[in-house]
Amino acid sequence: MFRGRTVEYRVGSSAPGAAVARGLLDAVGVHRIAVVGSGPRGLSVIERLGARLAAEPRTAKARPVEIYLIDPVEVGCGRVWRSDQPEWFMMNTVADEISAFSGTPDDGPHRAGAGPSFGEWWRATDADHPGPNSYAPRAVYGRYMRFVLSAVRGGLPAGVNLHELRLSVEDLTRTGDGYQLRLSDGSRLSVDRVVLTTGHARPGPSGEQRELAQFASDRPGLRYIQGDSAADMDLDNVSSASTVGILGLGLSFYDVMAAFTLGRGGTFKEDAEGRLTYLPSGAEPMLVAGSRSGMPLPARGRNQKSATDPYRPLLFTVEHVRHRTPGKSPDGPVDFRADVWPWLHAEMNLVYYGTEIRHRHGAGREAEFKAGLAVPAGSPVPDVAAAAQRYGVRDLPPLDLDRLARPFAGRTYDDHAAFECDLLEVLRRDLVEAARGNVESPLKAALDVLRDTRGVIREFVDYSGLEPGSHRDDFLGWYVPRSSFLAAGPPPVRLAQAAALIRAGVLRIVGPGTRFVPDPASGRFRTRSPQVAGSEVTVDTVLDARIPPPDLRRDPSPLTRRLREQGIWTSYVNGTGDQAFDTGGVAVTRSPYHPVTTGRTADTGLYVLGIPTEHTRWFMQAGSSRPGIWSDFVYDADAIAGHALERDGAVRTPAPGPAGTLPGSPCLQGF
Repeated sequence: MFRGRTVEYRVGSSAPGAAVARGLLDAVGVHRIAVVGSGPRGLSVIERLGARLAAEPRTAKARPVEIYLIDPVEVGCGRVWRSDQPEWFMMNTVADEISAFSGTPDDGPHRAGAGPSFGEWWRATDADHPGPNSYAPRAVYGRYMRFVLSAVRGGLPAGVNLHELRLSVEDLTRTGDGYQLRLSDGSRLSVDRVVLTTGHARPGPSGEQRELAQFASDRPGLRYIQGDSAADMDLDNVSSASTVGILGLGLSFYDVMAAFTLGRGGTFKEDAEGRLTYLPSGAEPMLVAGSRSGMPLPARGRNQKSATDPYRPLLFTVEHVRHRTPGKSPDGPVDFRADVWPWLHAEMNLVYYGTEIRHRHGAGREAEFKAGLAVPAGSPVPDVAAAAQRYGVRDLPPLDLDRLARPFAGRTYDDHAAFECDLLEVLRRDLVEAARGNVESPLKAALDVLRDTRGVIREFVDYSGLEPGSHRDDFLGWYVPRSSFLAAGPPPVRLAQAAALIRAGVLRIVGPGTRFVPDPASGRFRTRSPQVAGSEVTVDTVLDARIPPPDLRRDPSPLTRRLREQGIWTSYVNGTGDQAFDTGGVAVTRSPYHPVTTGRTADTGLYVLGIPTEHTRWFMQAGSSRPGIWSDFVYDADAIAGHALERDGAVRTPAPGPAGTLPGSPCLQGF
């Protein structure tokens, strides 16, 4: 049986929920759960806790449960999705594909396990809703998350309370059979279980970024703005007379672009031909941007898919990959380039050529084409392009991720005007394909396979599923940047806006291979593309529009530092000896994701979910699940909720067994 816990707050604490907590000082048998971080992952755990508790029979003697949701920015949606950020920061997934409820609405009230999708809620609450398959501002999704939290709270049974603490956790220590959290207001909270969903870190600049920051710090007229969520960057103080160098052309670039144009009063209008033009306000600075590719992130295809009909791969399956690794254990690590990529590429080609065959010969011939490639496990990877030729498709360019992600590789330009002309043509063609849609465009349909098969990829990547060198070089070094570039793009309107800004002279893309360097001779920053003659520009502000990758070793937050010092959080290492690859992700067991300590033990009262575990598991930045479909996102939250509510008593931290594993603990397989 659980003993009573003490919730310690200073008298007069301003923490929301503190009065309720003080009233529980002498409660006996109360089970307390803290969820630290209230972004999508934290909210999902709260939602599943609410659903499980509501499903339990509650009696007069039922043990009280106190749940604490803790976030320093906005409880319910966290920092990235906070509801007061400007409306020009947009999502890159259509609203109809997103739900923070683990079940669809029924005849009862909205509550944990039964509630509207984001798209349904948005349509019902906004008279100016733009229609189906629309992209919402991030602030609107933050308000939806707050609605979900309110619905969960309203459906909690008697004896269960949910407290919102707008504070940060600065320390966590073991207290025998529980934990004590030290909060940023000095108060202390004792709990039985802690779920850590702390989201994106804010590491300081390193390498070239540190050099740029130092150069700016010594010169009052210069500024260096560190990479972060654009809503948290200090953009308002950038003068309209400034020339701003933007490092990176990914999703954050589009946010910064919008903030400096729409956020400064500029407007976009369609001309007589339906092409966007930009009307400047005069308050926007000159934007000079660049990246290794020299290409802004391509647009997502117009959505033509049902949110409730997930893609089912025909060729890229676990069975096919596992049966094509001769000489290797069926459950052993694989080589991404040799074993995984050929099947994934074949799946993309299947959709690419199949879509074109449908356009030319009809859906029946497309089905026939695909059926002819449905090979049994153990077969070699089929030559999909050769099969398409038998249907008369010989003129489509091959699907080459390098060519698509680096369209200007190997090209040189005599002047910047020539590069800009080429760039605008590439943007125009991409917008044409995006307008055709993610079902009708062979290219956009094929690139959607990169998104739709993430679950299959995780089967081979998570927990040292790849050989260490292949994990580091082939997967993280080659595949992930290209996949992110081609499959995680912005709404098409953002790319059209970028083209309009280029034509208006407000935005200048420097070219491929862009670097920003200090230039002591001019006292400013200098940038140029080695492939574009005459591309050199000097700027007085450099803004890093790249989100720093998760890395436990570089996370400066007080809580992470204390967890590392105590050996509660360790970095996951793939492999041993000379082949070892330290991923920088928090080492966790398999579901329900307990941290693995320096003693190679699982702290079973703690759970770590989401971005801190990136590279131990893959694609932990996913922020939602589809309506009515339980993806890994929901399964993960539900597994943690179920374990955190167990009534078996003590938190277990067993001694390690042979080879650093825990005997009888399947959750530690892979360590």
